[in-house]
Amino acid sequence: MPDPFDEKLRNIIFRKATDLGYPIHKQATVITIEGPRFSTRAESRMYRSWGADIVNMSTAPEAALANEAGIPYAALAISTDYDSWREDSSHATWEDILKVFNSRISEVKQVLAQIILAM
Repeated sequence: MPDPFDEKLRNIIFRKATDLGYPIHKQATVITIEGPRFSTRAESRMYRSWGADIVNMSTAPEAALANEAGIPYAALAISTDYDSWREDSSHATWEDILKVFNSRISEVKQVLAQIILAM
């Protein structure tokens, strides 16, 4: 599984989010950890040293299953917090994460609607 995310679908996501004026990164490296839990500071630093931009708890199983089934797969993620590597900010709580998530979910829905229309 050298390329778990479908390039065509990734480009559609990027284009639709950009068309709507939302900030988006065209490419990032995600690492999936077993959750639900937050990373320790040491784990967080290790993930960054490995080149991980995003830490999440669900992408790997879905990407692998979709890849094996030949289903195009891509991820659209909301960055909710900095992992514990960032010592100059407070550590995220579930309440903090939900607050950011809920403030951005309407944007994600708009992007998804545009993607569905493009398919």
